[in-house]
Amino acid sequence: MSPDKAAVVATGGVRTLLRLEGAVVLGVALAAYAQFGAGWGVFALWLLAPDVSLLGYLAGPRTGAALYNAAHSYVGPVLLLALGVLAAMPWAVAGSLIWLAHIGMDHALGYGLKYASGFAVTHLGRIGKADPW
Repeated sequence: MSPDKAAVVATGGVRTLLRLEGAVVLGVALAAYAQFGAGWGVFALWLLAPDVSLLGYLAGPRTGAALYNAAHSYVGPVLLLALGVLAAMPWAVAGSLIWLAHIGMDHALGYGLKYASGFAVTHLGRIGKADPW
């Protein structure tokens, strides 16, 4: 069995629920950021920063997937948010909300965590054009 076919992906209602979860995270992160008042210019500047992790694919799909997943898991921004709140570090709170918004947006659009078999194989299903073969 090829690695693409061996990957376990969410389908049906589970996929819909995971994408809805991403939309909710995006919405809550945007609302919290609006209340926090760090400025929308900063938000726009940093919103796509996690996608720099895509450069990992220059070293191959395994490295690319590992770096992408590290930048697109909720673990990092939630830990950064906890640090920001507990240590009274406004930059960390703002950064974590931007990071959470990015991940939520990606998941809502169907861009999930990657498998090492290739960029298009995600936990939310295959992205891009369907393979006609």
